[in-house]
Amino acid sequence: MSAPYHAFVQVENTILKIETDDVSVKTISFVKNIEENSPETPPILKDAVIQLEKYLMGKLQEFELILNPDGTDFQKKVWNTLLTIPYGATCSYADMANSLGDPKVIRAAASANGKNPIAIVIPCHRVIGTNGSLTGYAGGLNNKRLLLDLENKVANGVMTLF
Repeated sequence: MSAPYHAFVQVENTILKIETDDVSVKTISFVKNIEENSPETPPILKDAVIQLEKYLMGKLQEFELILNPDGTDFQKKVWNTLLTIPYGATCSYADMANSLGDPKVIRAAASANGKNPIAIVIPCHRVIGTNGSLTGYAGGLNNKRLLLDLENKVANGVMTLF
């Protein structure tokens, strides 16, 4: 069952669908088309829209949203680990597995990373291959590259992407 409220954010060719309940963000996903927004808009949905727009314009580096993604305990542990990756930085899947305390969970961690339901805010786009390659992203590798480029430009004081 999807969350009861949703809205869309579009900057350039990037369209995001945000879904919330009354108090927390449940999902943020890349979509191809904009549909009608929910007729009711709770404060959390309004905040999420504003913060995502600011992020995509290079004017926000840290989100202040209540998140409540659905997932297993292990997935939630991985997603909480993703929240520790600083804006403009990246880490490898191996680094992530090590930070979870067990280098053998690299595949499970990568799988949980790929199932992250709250794109951008839970920054799974900041995880790259050990060799520095861009690997897998539910929103598409082009969007992953755009997000990393945006953060790199903003973090280094260069003109924003959008």
